[in-house]
Amino acid sequence: MLNPTEQFLLTLLRVALHPACEEPIVVPQGVDWAALYRLATEQGVLAIAWDGLELLVQRGVLPAEAQPKRMLKLQWAVNVQQIEARYGRQREALEGLAGFYAEHDIRLMLLKGYGLSLSYPHPEHRPCGDLDIWLYGEQQRADQLMRAAGVPIDEDQHHHTVFTYRGVMVENHYDFLNVHSHRSNRTIEARLQALAAQGSERVRVVEQTIHIPSADFNALFLLRHAAAHFAAAEIGLRHLIDWAMFLHRDGERVDWTALMRLAEKVNMHRFLMASNYLVKTYLGIDLPAPLAAVTPNQEEAERVLREILTPAFGEAAPRKNILKIWSFKWRRWWANRWKHRMVYREGLLQTFFVQLWSHLLKPKSFTH
Repeated sequence: MLNPTEQFLLTLLRVALHPACEEPIVVPQGVDWAALYRLATEQGVLAIAWDGLELLVQRGVLPAEAQPKRMLKLQWAVNVQQIEARYGRQREALEGLAGFYAEHDIRLMLLKGYGLSLSYPHPEHRPCGDLDIWLYGEQQRADQLMRAAGVPIDEDQHHHTVFTYRGVMVENHYDFLNVHSHRSNRTIEARLQALAAQGSERVRVVEQTIHIPSADFNALFLLRHAAAHFAAAEIGLRHLIDWAMFLHRDGERVDWTALMRLAEKVNMHRFLMASNYLVKTYLGIDLPAPLAAVTPNQEEAERVLREILTPAFGEAAPRKNILKIWSFKWRRWWANRWKHRMVYREGLLQTFFVQLWSHLLKPKSFTH
């Protein structure tokens, strides 16, 4: 059961994602604007919620006495400007990176991030973190070129290297999933590699051209990425909005029969159905016919939403003391076992030993 503040945050998001729709809006009693602001920040949707708030004010749905207090609105507006500025810096870094690789005849495919933002009503209001890139088999040569340019490369992760370019963290993927952490990832990785080889789309980033994945690739990749983060730790409403905007823009271009077959094979179909239920019910997204025909488990989907809004394991990760870090990871893993069963086909015991071996292969990953 959502409280009034959570309920109205979802309303603001729905309004922001459908700016042309003027559905009747009821403002529930008991909205705590300060709590809503904090929740929107934690969930990575602060700027999108701001868009919804502005639309409701413009339409006269929120009279002055029902709006946030002036100081909170000013703070909110300043933080939205900062999100826009970070988006601009990342776009500039992406343009520079694409230009650097183009000089050496290396194509760049961008995963998630900026490419997904293009489906948002206001792309600059989707907060972007690092740049996830894939270089069509040229990952190793590309890293050598970066080293030659004086950029340090971190090789302590399993399926990508990490470096900083113009102040932005970049993950240079040599595969799309960590195939060492779960064996079912190998099945999905093989499909993603096949889809990447079949083609991509080109988009302009200022003066440079980059590639973004096909609709079939993105459907599988976004689903697995969100599911994996959900099972391992937590996801935010931003992940749901990414899925919602992807469905809105590209949903009709996906081979859903093939994806649902694979999702069921790797035991990810329940997470898929829950995600679809949530974006339809709370974000107002029309589902493609093959997805709409599937009846979700509403109780399970609502549990997923509750976990997104208020994770049952809400402890902050310790930054130092390796014993405390290991203890934290073990307790989080155990608390999240129900989510693991919802996302992976592997049993818990098998996963424990596979992940232990995965960490031993890259010892520094124990503390990441």
